[in-house]
Amino acid sequence: MIDLKVLRENPELVKNSQSARNESGELVDQLIILDEKRRVAISNYEQKRAEQNLASKQVAAAKGEEKEKLLVETKALSALVKEAEAIKDQCENDFQDQFKLLHNLIDLDAPVGGEADFKEIELVGKPRDFKGEGFEPKDHVELGKILKAIDVERGTKVSGSRFYYLTGPGAMLEFALVNYAITSAAKAGFIPMIPPVLVKPHAMEGTGFLGQAAENVFHLEKDEFYLVGTSEVPLAAYHRDEILDNLPIRYVGYSSCFRREAGTYGKDTRGIIRVHQFDKVEMFSYCAPEDSKSEHLKLLQWEKEFLNAMEIPYRVIDVASGDLGASAARKFDCEAWIPTQGTYREVTSTSNCTEFQARRLNIKYKSSDGNKFAATLNGTLVAIPRMIVAILENHQQKDGSVILPKALVPFMGTDRLTPA
Repeated sequence: MIDLKVLRENPELVKNSQSARNESGELVDQLIILDEKRRVAISNYEQKRAEQNLASKQVAAAKGEEKEKLLVETKALSALVKEAEAIKDQCENDFQDQFKLLHNLIDLDAPVGGEADFKEIELVGKPRDFKGEGFEPKDHVELGKILKAIDVERGTKVSGSRFYYLTGPGAMLEFALVNYAITSAAKAGFIPMIPPVLVKPHAMEGTGFLGQAAENVFHLEKDEFYLVGTSEVPLAAYHRDEILDNLPIRYVGYSSCFRREAGTYGKDTRGIIRVHQFDKVEMFSYCAPEDSKSEHLKLLQWEKEFLNAMEIPYRVIDVASGDLGASAARKFDCEAWIPTQGTYREVTSTSNCTEFQARRLNIKYKSSDGNKFAATLNGTLVAIPRMIVAILENHQQKDGSVILPKALVPFMGTDRLTPA
């Protein structure tokens, strides 16, 4: 959630942010009304409580008939206090329920608009001229069959659409990608983590995934668990209700991720680009708010270094305000070139969530002038299926083999995948 002081003192700033996200500005007006109602209810309760405390002291000092009279008055006052407390609690709940619907304030440097209004920041590498090389590139599904690396048919047979098996060299390629990513992150000072993938509501809500993104979350209602769509969730909740020291603190988590992909029916139905379950290596950082912009650029640089090591053409985009998600103030995506689609597709992303998540999870840090809410940032180092797609399609050869990036050779024990 945002700083309540900002909402009270600069509601137009909050409205403008909501508008840039294509979200309701009316929510801001409602919150102002609910906040005032809540403050009046709190004041009324505190006044009644003070009167009750004073009456209690008078009862203790009184005697005889005067004491009996005061006891009757105190009993009536006690009922008024309980009533005032109930009103206060209801007003607080009404306000908090709506306050949680308010999205983070966008960074004023983020481009304004919808999904298509991103700003291209950087273009790295040049797509191969397969026609000039004398052959038509195969897509990752066909290559996966030839190499016996991906089995979509049996994934569908066992679990339904948008599931798959990584087999043989496909499975080994995942292990290589994960090992390279974790090793690289650890060398950069990240603490490796394998977090839980089942979390309680407070973790999902605290990271902002039960609002706008709730339709894509798998919920196990009987046990009141949520399956995470990213290890960002358990990594953010790891320090819930804690006061941190010696920032920045950086973690790199490896986990399976689960997404319903609601609203995407008919999109990317072929292959493993958009699936319900996948593995991912995620960076997560806690830092002081004033350092969050520079930290954001560091996460982006680590993502770029990983993609450079994969020897894949890609571009970096500054995501537009309407496509940020509830928690992010600004987001950069790295999109790899996919030859058979003739376009760039997102493979990594990094978001600066400022203090939004920390306020919801009550995560503070020690500063020279007291404890303050930390800033949180996240960045995907490698989303396995999409990276496999990019590697297979960009590094394929005419005979159906795939030359591996040099960075993965030590982990694979070979420099090439060959048809089985």
